[in-house]
Amino acid sequence: MTDYSDLQQQLRQRLADLLDRADVIEDDLRHPLDADSSEQAVDLADDEALEGVDMILRQELAQVRQALHRIESGTYGTCAACSKPIARARLEARPIATLCIDCAA
Repeated sequence: MTDYSDLQQQLRQRLADLLDRADVIEDDLRHPLDADSSEQAVDLADDEALEGVDMILRQELAQVRQALHRIESGTYGTCAACSKPIARARLEARPIATLCIDCAA
């Protein structure tokens, strides 16, 4: 079994960073609207942008959690499409990769 402890630590740190960012975004989205209607329009536009960022962040959170699960289950580093090993360099560049470079192309 290949040792992915360094990548596992990197993924855990990324997970913690993403969770911190998600908390900040959620706090920003919970703020009450300003009484001024022009400020409300700005706030609503900002909230819409934050919701988009939050959606992308949640997707990455899921990918990081899945990668950590694959490490724990022993399937990390195996291509989900062809079952060949994913090159270490690819995993170092993109630790959430589920496909080898050939299948990803």
